[in-house]
Amino acid sequence: MIHWRCWLVTLVLMGWPLMVQADPLRVAAASNVQFALEEIAERFEAEEGASVRLTFGSSGNFRRQIAQGAPFEVFLSADEAYVAALYDQGLTRNEGTRYARGRLVWLQRSQAGLPQESSPLAAVEMAIERYADNGARQRIAMANPEHAPYGVAARQALEHAGVWRDMQPLKVLGENVAQATQFALSDDALGGLVAYSLAVSPALRERSEFVPIPEGWHDPLHQRMVLLDGAGDTARAFYEYLRGDEAQAIFERYGFGLPDPAESD
Repeated sequence: MIHWRCWLVTLVLMGWPLMVQADPLRVAAASNVQFALEEIAERFEAEEGASVRLTFGSSGNFRRQIAQGAPFEVFLSADEAYVAALYDQGLTRNEGTRYARGRLVWLQRSQAGLPQESSPLAAVEMAIERYADNGARQRIAMANPEHAPYGVAARQALEHAGVWRDMQPLKVLGENVAQATQFALSDDALGGLVAYSLAVSPALRERSEFVPIPEGWHDPLHQRMVLLDGAGDTARAFYEYLRGDEAQAIFERYGFGLPDPAESD
């Protein structure tokens, strides 16, 4: 009986094509783009016959992991400063491009008495008053500003409203904005400052409500993506797909602002 290796060598010598499963494209992405990017990647896979593996988390943590050699090919950051840092280290193909502009919202469970848009953090002010009066501790969720861009924006919005210092005993930090969203809708939380794109997702919109935070209350959330050093053909194709009209329409449907073409690069 001829060993299977002999058959393999024979097939190769005869010129028979061998089916080789390509490794999936590995993409690191900010957690606030999860639902939009999953839909985009599904369409890309169907159209291109490629496989895309998405990993979501905080942009700051991904920046550190990539600098330490994590084998991603595309990075979608919620803060373009992290892309700039990787570019300065020589770890990217170029300076990347803006793909979306994020929005911050106050999110809470449905039927909890939504604040007015003119005073979107009124619930935080009331929670601070209750804590001062009787020690009642209603948690306020946000992403960790040490490494999550939406955490930085949340802190800036709270500072703008003049409540950052007084709400310290009430805050609960998520590792990223997706985890902060989970905390905001937990039983012991009043709500939280999270990404618009998560608040409008099908998983949340039937059991929660939100009010937008004025964009002037925090620095712009310009989100930038970049091809990393070692990116292959599939990565380049996916990168261009993300810049196309179909992908941009999906980002817009999930509440993202689209970048000005004159400022995207």
